[in-house]
Amino acid sequence: MTDTLADRIAATLDRPVRDEVAAFARRLGEEAGGVAVLFYGSNLRTGSLEGVLDFYVLLPGPQRERIWPRVSYREWDHSGIRLRAKIATMSLAQFAQAAGGTSRDTTIWARFVQPSTLAWHADETARSAVLDALGSAARTAARLAAGVGPDSGSADDYWRTLFRATYEAEFRVEKPGRENAILEVNAAHFDGLLPLAWQADGIGYARDGTTLCPSLAPDERNRVLRWWRRRARLGKPLNLLRLAKATTTFDGAADYAAWKLHRHTGITLEVTPFRSRYPLLAAPGALFELWRKRRDQR
Repeated sequence: MTDTLADRIAATLDRPVRDEVAAFARRLGEEAGGVAVLFYGSNLRTGSLEGVLDFYVLLPGPQRERIWPRVSYREWDHSGIRLRAKIATMSLAQFAQAAGGTSRDTTIWARFVQPSTLAWHADETARSAVLDALGSAARTAARLAAGVGPDSGSADDYWRTLFRATYEAEFRVEKPGRENAILEVNAAHFDGLLPLAWQADGIGYARDGTTLCPSLAPDERNRVLRWWRRRARLGKPLNLLRLAKATTTFDGAADYAAWKLHRHTGITLEVTPFRSRYPLLAAPGALFELWRKRRDQR
């Protein structure tokens, strides 16, 4: 185990990726005038090029769009292989602010306490800034885990409670128990991460074997919970705004959404020409069909 949270995150940040992924990340970063590109998601874990690769392109300067990130979809033929990518684009400054929990966002820190790697960066200044942001994401997530979690329990107990809370606050389609799958497939990543994040955030804890007990005074726990309630109330509205915006910038949004839905739930929604061309107008009908098929699943 590494000695500090920064050491742990640096080790994961610098993990090598496949040459095809690195080439795609460089292309995306340079075309956007970016400073860094993070690669994350299931393809990072498996090393597969199938499906859709997930990238965050981080830009220099202040955030220009009020509803972020800007989401798009790209296909690229590289060395005889067709690569597909979902790309989220935002400023590095806004990404760092969201990771630190000072914005109203409920997604960045919850997403990036999970595994990611730096697939491309412009220079060491950018790498250092991304390292700091991911450290902030881990501390923010661990702080909330201590606030919403049990008085004592295993690290997985705290992570499960955290992810369950964030899913409930967001507009998500994952099956119940998705948090268990995250922990199972990323066991090595989460092993020992929670105590390091608590320590980095100044939260003391006691340990008895695998049982952890964070030292949160009642007033501090209440402060954390107030912080979370304010963000949880805005979680679904913000997600819906981002989904609405994505329909104007995400080429192939309907096809991607149907693929993602089937992957996580097993439910197939037909992508009709109308849904493909007018995903926002088609959303009510698609959501009704989704509700009916989820009801039939139970």
